Amino acid sequence: MRINWGTGIALFYCCFVISLLLQLKASFRYDHSLVVEDYYQHDLDYQKHYDKLVNTQQLEHQLDLKLDATTSELILSFPAGMDDVSGSIAFFRTNDSSLDFRLPVDLETQNRQRISVEDLREGLWKIKIDWRGNGLDYYDEKVVVL
Repeated sequence: MRINWGTGIALFYCCFVISLLLQLKASFRYDHSLVVEDYYQHDLDYQKHYDKLVNTQQLEHQLDLKLDATTSELILSFPAGMDDVSGSIAFFRTNDSSLDFRLPVDLETQNRQRISVEDLREGLWKIKIDWRGNGLDYYDEKVVVL
């Protein structure tokens, strides 16, 4: 059987339209909703966050986080010479958001803060530190496995 030009072009366009309709049907299966409700405000705040990251990278001494297994404490050491430190420390559990919590930055001597992790579940925790010192804002993230 021979197919002439007209039949070939008609078959090509029919296959093309069918494939487009199948792609359209497949695209309706996925949820394309936004991750956060206030997406636009979140996007506008990103520049402030970026500035905090740049300030953190320009520090001479970075924020240090150590886990002391003997006392079951996390020891946060803020850069030396930083005055009037304030802010928040957020603990995020990657697989269970009901365990997330925040603490204020409350420094002891030598710009350190000790946080008891005795009651926390074992596993991976993401710690987000957002602080202000010497008139600038800073932000750092650390990952700890308890």
